[in-house]
Amino acid sequence: MLLTSNDKGIERSLREVTSSWGGDFFVQTGVKWKEEVTNWKRAGGKVCHLTMYGENILDVIGELRERAVKLMVVVGAEKVPFAVFEAADWNIAVGNQPHSEIAALALFLDYLQEGKELKTKFADAKLEIEPKRRGKAMKATET
Repeated sequence: MLLTSNDKGIERSLREVTSSWGGDFFVQTGVKWKEEVTNWKRAGGKVCHLTMYGENILDVIGELRERAVKLMVVVGAEKVPFAVFEAADWNIAVGNQPHSEIAALALFLDYLQEGKELKTKFADAKLEIEPKRRGKAMKATET
């Protein structure tokens, strides 16, 4: 995750979560978005911008799965510069009404991965959830 804001607290928190729960998630704060997008595209990557002004996800998700091997997803939290719309290979909407950015990202990732992420287990996790109908439990993994 790349953030234009410079918040070391977010970086620290997300590194701690990844350390316990596994995966290859990373965060870097204080980046220049235009530079990151340019470098990504120069390296052969594609850019998808989530916006309520974009094409409906159901109309383009198949094309995106086929063409986007290396994908950067842009989610704007404030007024997004028009240059983001122009730089994106796809401007995609999960709905054409105002909505939460995190909800848009969750729906987008679910559609992109066809629900497969719901069964993901990370080999380097120190902790994992024990699914239960009632209550909650987690356990240390065997490493």
